Order: sequence, then structure tokens, then C-alpha cells
Amino acid sequence: MGKLTRSERQWVLYDVGNSAFVMLVTTILPIYFKNMATAAGVPLSRSTAYWSFAAATATLLVAVSGPVLGAVADIRGFRKPVFALLLAIGVGGCAALALPLGWLAFLGVFVLAKVGFSASLICYDAMLVDVTEDDRMDSVSSLGFAFGYIGSCIPFVAGLALILTADRTGLGAVRATVLAILLIAAWWLLCSLPLLRGYRQRHYTERQPAIARSTFRHLGATLREIRGQPEILWFLIAFFFYIDGVHTIIELATSYGKDVGVADNQLLLALLLTQVVAFPCALLFARLSRRFEASRLISASIVAYIGITLFALQLDRASEFWVLAVCVAIFQGGIQALSRSYFARIIPKEKCGEYFGFYDIFGKGASFMGTSLVGLFTHLFGSSRAGVAVLPLLFTVGYFLLRRAVRMAPSAAQEPACK
Repeated sequence: MGKLTRSERQWVLYDVGNSAFVMLVTTILPIYFKNMATAAGVPLSRSTAYWSFAAATATLLVAVSGPVLGAVADIRGFRKPVFALLLAIGVGGCAALALPLGWLAFLGVFVLAKVGFSASLICYDAMLVDVTEDDRMDSVSSLGFAFGYIGSCIPFVAGLALILTADRTGLGAVRATVLAILLIAAWWLLCSLPLLRGYRQRHYTERQPAIARSTFRHLGATLREIRGQPEILWFLIAFFFYIDGVHTIIELATSYGKDVGVADNQLLLALLLTQVVAFPCALLFARLSRRFEASRLISASIVAYIGITLFALQLDRASEFWVLAVCVAIFQGGIQALSRSYFARIIPKEKCGEYFGFYDIFGKGASFMGTSLVGLFTHLFGSSRAGVAVLPLLFTVGYFLLRRAVRMAPSAAQEPACK
């Protein structure tokens, strides 16, 4: 592949920053919230349901607004300002989680922060076509996830050290968690500054006098284009199902582990191991993408996730949670990175923001469905296992729909980056 260009490095660095927020959301925040809710008299299974519904609300808001944001960001000169605004909402919301809030207000601020984070990724994903070329997309996308995993460990380990030593240092668990949250917000902002300074939009649509009206007109035209391009339509439907399971596992792994009796420290350390293992595995997928079709690597990852979710159904010991964390780490970066780069290659580049807005609808819409289903079945049956039982079915449907999409795709989209 060769050395990363300056633009590619700046793009990858944003993944290093925002991945720290993902770590916060999947590790420290659920534990912090569940302890807060438990202190207020909320049962464990019900607090898991509330956390699921909050995550689902955030993803639904982004899914609904995604295409509009993407269409506006496609206009010449607009992508960077839109990205900066969404980044400010995400980082500001993250920092606000450190305020002394009740459990319900905490959920509200969490929704705001997650909306800013998730919506910023619409612009960020669309930037991929501006910072690199088609034959480097799989590798650059994978490197973004790889360095995001390992880079996010830096503020996370610092925050985890504050929490685990809180009693000895006299900080106390609450104050230590607050400092960890502020540290991650600062890290996210600092890692974003190079991209904000250096990014240049190469692919765009021209600005129309009536932006609002032209934006919705473009959206209607894009919808018709997608319906007329079965390789894109079927990929998005397949993506909806299989990424549902991936996002749901990311969102709820900590809550599920706590529900089945894994101690807080074990949860945090196991998920830290996930980040460490995910780094070389994402690099491995970047290398494999030069020799094998991205679609085949995605398919293999889906099959692996089916096995992972079946294994999770019988999980009842900390050692099994550690095994589960490692298995997820092996495939998590690859399936997300290659889905992003595969989609980027089959869409019109001048409308990449708009198309990635729809990509986000199917991705975040799936996450809304997955977290909602887990929350609903957990609430109805009083057991997290009832919710997790839905996930293998979703991965299975996603696998067969993906194979159909691949059969319709142009041959260039299916070829490995380097023959």
C-alpha cells in the first residue's frame, strides 16, 4: 500500500479520537449509569432496558436526519462546517456527562452526545473519498479502525487507572469517573483538530439558491437512483441486518456482562483487551483486503458473529466473557471497515455524503432495531439472554442478503485492492 499521505493520516487520527468516546460508551458509562440507577432503586434488568432505549433513541434521531445532513455536506464548502458543528455537539455532550446529574437527566445528555458523535461520522465516512483513492480505500478504512482501537486505549487506560485507584487516592469512584469522562472529551477534541485544519473537499455538488428545497429534491433523486441500482439497494438491506448485531453487541456488551454476574473490574479489563486485540486484527484485515474480495471477508465475519452470539447465550462466568471479548475483537474492525470502503467504491463520489447519509440510516436504523429488541425482550422476560437470542437470526438474514447484493455488484467493486 505504501506510506499514508498527510490527508490520510489526518483522517485516521479522527478515528483515534472518536474511538475513545466509543470506549467510554461501551465500558465506563453503562457501569456508571447502572450504579447510579441502582442507587436510585432501579432494578438491574430495567436499567439495562432504559440504557437500550436511550441508545436506540440516539440512533433513530441520527438515522432520520442523516440523509439531510449528508446532502447539505455534499455542497461545495459545506462538509467541513457541518462536521465541525456535529463534532462540537458530540464533544460538548461528552464533557457535560461529567456534571452532577440524576439518572434520567444523564440519559438525556448521553443521547445528545451520541447524536453528535454518530452524525459526525456521516461527514467523516464521506471524507474517505476525498482523502484517498479507490485502490487504497480498504486499507485506509481498516487502518482508521485499527489505530482507533489502539489509540483509544491511551485515554481509556488513564481513566481506568483513576477509577481503579480511586479508593487509594481518595478521589472516590464518582469523582474518578468524572475525571475520566473529561479526559476522553479532551482527547476526542485534540485528535480532531488536524482533520479540521487540513481537510479539503474534492468531490461535491454545486450550491443551489434555495438550499432547503434543492436538498430535498436531491434526496428524492438519490432515492430513485438507489432503487434503480440493485447492487447498492441490496447491500444496504443486507448491511441493515448484519450491522444491527455488530452495533448492538458494542452498545450492550457491558450491560449484558454485568447482568450475568461479571464484576465491574473484569468487564473493564476484558473490554480493554478487546481494543488491544482488535488493533492487529484490523491491520490483518487491511492486509487480507489486498488479496481477497472485501465481500468475502465481510461474509466470513458475519458467520463468525453468528457463532459469537450463540456462545453468548450460555455465558455465565467472567472467563467466558473474556473469551467472548477476544472473539468480537478479531472481527469487529474488519466488518465495519470493509463495509464502509466497499460502499464507498460503488457509489457516486460527488454525492458521497448523501449516500453515506442513507448508509447511516440503514446502519443506525439497524442499531435502533437491535437495541430496541434487546431492551424489549429483556424487559418482557426479565432476562438479558432473551434479548441476545434475537441476534443470531439477524446475522443469518444479513449473510444471505449480502451474497445476493454481491452477485449484482460490478466486478470492480468485488476485486481486492491489489491483485
